[in-house]
Amino acid sequence: MSSRGGYIDPNFPNPNGPNDAPVIIYGYTPSYALAISVAALFSLALLIQLAQLYRYRAWYFSTVPLGLILEILGYIFRSFSANKDPYNVIYFVVQYFFIVCAPVFLSAGIYAVLSVLINRVGKEYSLLRPKLVLWIFITSDVLCTTLQVAGAAILGSAQSNRKDPNTGNHILTAGLAIQVFVFALFLILTALFFSQAWSLIWVKGRKSFIVSFVAATGCIYLRTCYRLAETAEGVGGRLFSSEGFFVGLEVVPVLVAVWLFCGWCPGRCLGKREGNEDVEMIGDGGGEGRK
Repeated sequence: MSSRGGYIDPNFPNPNGPNDAPVIIYGYTPSYALAISVAALFSLALLIQLAQLYRYRAWYFSTVPLGLILEILGYIFRSFSANKDPYNVIYFVVQYFFIVCAPVFLSAGIYAVLSVLINRVGKEYSLLRPKLVLWIFITSDVLCTTLQVAGAAILGSAQSNRKDPNTGNHILTAGLAIQVFVFALFLILTALFFSQAWSLIWVKGRKSFIVSFVAATGCIYLRTCYRLAETAEGVGGRLFSSEGFFVGLEVVPVLVAVWLFCGWCPGRCLGKREGNEDVEMIGDGGGEGRK
């Protein structure tokens, strides 16, 4: 049920512990079955990604397993909210931290894939060198996520103390707005590179990977746009207070992106380069002129 100050579950009395807010910050009581199921799916994907990482030595994609670990931890803490205490502010903030931070590592893997493609196909087809692609977009994601986590912490504290949560929500919105804008720039950069080097990219053995890469990138962007719309609407809004939207626009897109990369592993689909040029590319820009 919704009270004037927020949502209270009539079937789950507030334990009124030291870390409990007077209302459930989520706007609903999270589903325990959903949290456990999603954690299990991410755990299976993690095992596949680690096996592929070891087999193909595509170290540039190693941020993805790190992101999966954060996803798993996020949904474990979400299950604590669902099964133990949905009013607990610590559970809310911790699960939010992990679930918000995890896609940053997945995005880093996407940036790395584009950097590898640029390095292999030809730097002359890209507006940015491979090293700059990584540094610009990863740095931006880190800064934006820091703002989001800070906003979530302030929001949780405000709800716990029956204060106005809008300050925290405004900080969240600012971080997400910048992230959506910068990711849009990445999409433009990717589109321009593909248009300039299409005949070299769209080759036999790589077509299905390119389709999966574009689809996975679109899924992560969709999820980021959802988070922006959710926070812009405000705490207690329809998007914020509906687990259905959370499932359809947070859980599903991220799962689809992760499993696409399980099926079309960059290390396998892009093949190996002689020596360790992909690793060197990430560390020093790829070494001008290496083929």
